[in-house]
Amino acid sequence: MIRTRLILLIAYSMILMGNLVGVQGAELQQVTLLLDWFPNADHVPIYVAQEKGIFAKHGLEVEVIPPTNPADPIKLVAAGKFPLAVSYQPSVTIARAAELPIKSIGVLVDHPLNTISFLKKSGIEVPGDLRGKKIGYTVAPLDLILFETIAQKASLTKDDYELISIGFNISPSLLSGSVDAVIGAFWNYEINELLLEGVEANYFPLEEHGVPDYYELVFITNDKYLLENRKTVKEFVLAIKEAIELTKKHPYEALTAYFTANPNVRKDLDLLAFTATLPMFAKSQQQSQEKWEKFTAFGFNNKLITRKIEAADLFDNVLVGEGN
Repeated sequence: MIRTRLILLIAYSMILMGNLVGVQGAELQQVTLLLDWFPNADHVPIYVAQEKGIFAKHGLEVEVIPPTNPADPIKLVAAGKFPLAVSYQPSVTIARAAELPIKSIGVLVDHPLNTISFLKKSGIEVPGDLRGKKIGYTVAPLDLILFETIAQKASLTKDDYELISIGFNISPSLLSGSVDAVIGAFWNYEINELLLEGVEANYFPLEEHGVPDYYELVFITNDKYLLENRKTVKEFVLAIKEAIELTKKHPYEALTAYFTANPNVRKDLDLLAFTATLPMFAKSQQQSQEKWEKFTAFGFNNKLITRKIEAADLFDNVLVGEGN
């Protein structure tokens, strides 16, 4: 008799829990997040928030979508086609200067991943060694301006090197010898991709050679969505903050969650890239106005943007007062 009652009690509890899950699911705010690129190790905290129920804890059901074209996220968010996306501080600066109504509302990666990369056997050791070299670039005009800044600091003129567009064929271009160095290669990815090919590479960090430090990856929304859905945006950033903390505290568990959500990724490369990126995940969701001001001034002075803009218009610290 007691056993029968216990079974009935367990069954009733399971039904009740199922109903509660259903109610919670119905109450979740559905949000779509557009990635900057295909899923990769830079995105691990996003998938941790998704797979570990952190988004749900904050009342959100987040659909994560890779873009068809890496140039699309900012334009689609600005047009209101998507509420949120992953982007880059330089891209936000360029877009806002072009009067697109977007803002950064959170941080994923604190410092530049972009580099000037080259094979160790090239003999390149300092930026001045790029004289007479073929330089591949991926994104114009950003990569061109970043490279020229570093070249000028190394006393190189535009006649001292040849710039060649290579799209995103970074590693193949270096391996084939069609270029001697590449601006636009990420030190956490391409350097490790080359290593897995049995080739050692090196790089110049941009922020150590004349380019101001900037946030590599940020989360963006448009002005209208932020105004009308500030609570949703705040909960999203709180969830990301929690997911980054969990990622740093339990990296193996975090990477496993990412692999579960993306079973077809190249795991050997993503393991190396994640290990390299782990210290770079955002330490705070309190964005630095000084950081935005320095890059905005750099962009205007180097003709990356054609009009002066206020740094305060580029970001919103939505968690002010939340211990972020």
